[in-house]
Amino acid sequence: RPWDYKSQERAGAAGCHPCRVSGGPAARRRAELALPWDDPLWGNKTCAFFGRHSMLPRHVQRLGRDWIAHWNGSQIFASNSLASNYMRWAGYSPWASFPLPVPVDFSANWRSCGPWRQFQNSNWQLDNFMQSSCFHLPNPSMKSEGEEPLIKKRRLSGQHDTSASEEETNFANQEEALCLSVAQGEGKHSSKKGTVKRHWEYFCQHGRTTKIFENKETDQSNRESDAKFDFTVMSYNILSQNLLEDNSHLYRHCRQRLLIWTYRFPNILQEIKQLDADVLCLQEVQEDHYRTEIKSSLETLGYHCEYKMRTGRKPDGCAICFKTSKFRLISSNPVEFFRRDIPLLDRDNVGLVLLLQPRFHCKTNAAICIANTHLLYNPRRGDIKLTQLAMLLAEIASVAPQKDGTFCPIIICGDFNSVPGSPLYRFIKEGKLNYEGLAIGKVSGQEQFSRGQRILSIPIWPKKLGISQNCVYEIKPQQEEENAGEKLEEAKLDNAQEIVIASEKLSSKLQHHFKLSSVYSHYFPETGIPEVTTCHSRSAVTVDYIFYSAANDDNAAQPGAEDSFHGGLKLLGRLALLTEKDLWTVNGLPNENNSSDHLPLLAEFRLIER
Repeated sequence: RPWDYKSQERAGAAGCHPCRVSGGPAARRRAELALPWDDPLWGNKTCAFFGRHSMLPRHVQRLGRDWIAHWNGSQIFASNSLASNYMRWAGYSPWASFPLPVPVDFSANWRSCGPWRQFQNSNWQLDNFMQSSCFHLPNPSMKSEGEEPLIKKRRLSGQHDTSASEEETNFANQEEALCLSVAQGEGKHSSKKGTVKRHWEYFCQHGRTTKIFENKETDQSNRESDAKFDFTVMSYNILSQNLLEDNSHLYRHCRQRLLIWTYRFPNILQEIKQLDADVLCLQEVQEDHYRTEIKSSLETLGYHCEYKMRTGRKPDGCAICFKTSKFRLISSNPVEFFRRDIPLLDRDNVGLVLLLQPRFHCKTNAAICIANTHLLYNPRRGDIKLTQLAMLLAEIASVAPQKDGTFCPIIICGDFNSVPGSPLYRFIKEGKLNYEGLAIGKVSGQEQFSRGQRILSIPIWPKKLGISQNCVYEIKPQQEEENAGEKLEEAKLDNAQEIVIASEKLSSKLQHHFKLSSVYSHYFPETGIPEVTTCHSRSAVTVDYIFYSAANDDNAAQPGAEDSFHGGLKLLGRLALLTEKDLWTVNGLPNENNSSDHLPLLAEFRLIER
C-alpha cells in the first residue's frame, strides 16, 4: 500500500508528531518509522501519538506507562558505541520483550537541541546499562510527580502545574533519570521539593482542659523534664517490597523507579534518622532485607532489634527496635496467630511483645510493655481479626503484670487494618464489645457496604485456643503439654454437667483489662476532616495506631481512661498527621520523598511512677 503522507502531515499539524521533517519522501518515511516522541527516553508525546496514529496496531495504540520494553544490550549496542545510534521498533508482542530492534540513525529525524543533545553528547556506553536493563514509558495522564493521576484528581485550590519544573529536574541529573537504582545522601533529602511538612503538636494542661501547641516551650511541665523519663515511640509500616510487587495495582500512580527497594530504603532510613525515636515498631519488614540491611543500619544508629517473621510464605514480619542508651531488654515474646489445629486461625500474621526497663534511677523497678502487630487485612474476616487481637492482648496480660498485681504501662502499636469507630477499634479503647448479631464484615469498618454478612458465632474462637472471653490465657501455652493427662481425665465428666456449664459460660461479650487511649484523635478539630495514615491508588484511610495506658493526670487521654493504673504514661506530644488532600498534592504514597504507602506515627511520652 502507498504511504499516506497527507495524513501524516495532518497528524503533525495536530501536534502528535514531535517535529516537522524536511527533505524528500525517504526522509519523511524514516521519520514515520522512528520512535514517535520528543525525547527518545523520556518524552511525553508517546501515548498521544499512539492514540491518534491509525497506522499502528490497536494494542500498540493502547500502550501505557506500565508497559516495559526490555533491552537486549548485545543486540542493540556494540562495545563502546554511543547511545545516539538508537533503535526503531519492528513489532510488538504484549507482555513480552521486544523483537530484535533495527538500529537507525536519529540525526535526520530529531532536532539536535535540548535534553536530547545533552544525551547525545554524553558518553553513555553499554556498561552504563548493565545494572538496569529496562526502561518505562511515561504516563500521559501525569505530567509530573506533583500532579495527581486521573483516578485521584482533586480540586485543590492554589495548586499550580509543576510539569515544566519537574521535567527540568528530571534531566538535570542524567544518572537519576536513566538509572533505576539511585543512591541518595542525607544532604539530597533536605533539598527535595514537593514535600508536605508535618509539625509537632504538644499538649499543655490548663485545669481540666487540654490545649495543643506547636511549640514545646509553651508547656510549663516540660521544663522539669530533666528529672523525668521522657521517650518517643514510632509506629511505621515500611511496605514490604514483596507485598508491593504482589499488589502493584495499588501503586499505579507512582513512577516505577520510585518503587524499587534500592531507592526506597535510603528514604525510609533517612526518615528514621530524622525522627530519631527511642522505640521503633515496624511492620512489613521483609526478612532478607532485615537480615542484610535494616538490622545492621539500625544497630549503627544505637538500636537493639527484635524481629518476628510471619509463619507462612510471606517473607515479612514485625520488628521492635529500641535505643540501648534508654532501655534494657527484660523479655521478648513473639506471638504466632496461626494454629494448625484450629481452622479459624489459618492466617500467618504475627505479633511481638517486649518488656523494657528504662535506664534511669527511680524508686521502683519500673518497666514498660511495648507490643507491635499487623492484623489480617481481609475486610470480610472480622472473626479472625478479633481472635488475633485477643491472642495479642492475652500475651500482653501475661507479660505486663507486676509484683503488686497491677500492670506496668503498656503501649500497643501496629497496623490493625481497622478504621476509627469500628467495633474492633472500640473494643481496644473501651475494653468491652458485645458482638451478638454483628456481621462478620463490619468488624473492621474497612468497607462501607460489607460483603461478609455472616453473623459472628458465639463464641468466636473454640475453647481449645486456651483464651477466655476476657482475653487472658486460661492455660498458658507452655503448660498445655504438661497438663495433657489431666485434660483427658477432665473430659470424662458427666455429659449433662458439661452442657450446663457450657450454657452458663456462653457469652457474646468480650473484655480486656487495659484502659487504653489513642495518641491520635483521627479527625482535625477545626474542620472535622479525617486524618490519614495510608494513601494509595485505592483508598486513603487510618489503619495505623498507637494505643497507650494513660496516667491519672493525662488529660490528653480520651474519656474513660482517667481511672487507669496508679502509674502510667502521660502523652506530651505527637507528630501531626495529614489529610488525603494534603497527600495528593505530593502524588499520594509512596512518592519521591516518602517511600512507604503509610505515614510514620510518632508520640512522646512521660513515664509516671506510682
